[in-house]
Amino acid sequence: MTEYREVRTEHHEAGQTQRVTTFKATQLIWLLFGLLEAAIGLRILFKLIAVNPGNPFAVLLYTVTNPFLAPFMSLKGSPSAEGMVLEVSSVIAMIVYALIAWALERLVYVLFYRPRGHVSVRQTVVEDHIPPPPDDTIPPERPR
Repeated sequence: MTEYREVRTEHHEAGQTQRVTTFKATQLIWLLFGLLEAAIGLRILFKLIAVNPGNPFAVLLYTVTNPFLAPFMSLKGSPSAEGMVLEVSSVIAMIVYALIAWALERLVYVLFYRPRGHVSVRQTVVEDHIPPPPDDTIPPERPR
C-alpha cells in the first residue's frame, strides 16, 4: 500500500465577510444611481432630438424620470428651438444625483468597512495516513 502525507490548510481573515458585504452594498448604490443617471441622460437626449412624446417608450421614460426630476424643474428654464428642448434642470439633476451617490457610497464605506486584518493560517499534518480503499475495490477475503 502506498502511504501518503495529508496536509489540511485553513485560512481565516478577520473582517473578510464584512468587507465583502460593504463592497456589495457600494456596488448596489452605484448600480441604482447609474440606472437613474442613464434614464435621465436618455430623457435629455430624447428632448434634444425632439422624439415623439406619444411614443410608448418615450412615455415610459418620461413617467419613470418625472418623480426624480420634479424637485429640479423650476430651477432653470429650458431653452428650445424647433421642437428641440435642452432641459438644463435635468443636467443639474444628473450632477446632484451623482454627488448623492458618491456621498452615500463614502458613508457606507466609512461606517462599515474594516481594514484587512491579520490572516491566520493553520496547517494540520497527518503523518503516515493510509486512506481507506474505495468501497467497490475492496478485495474479498481469502479463506485460510
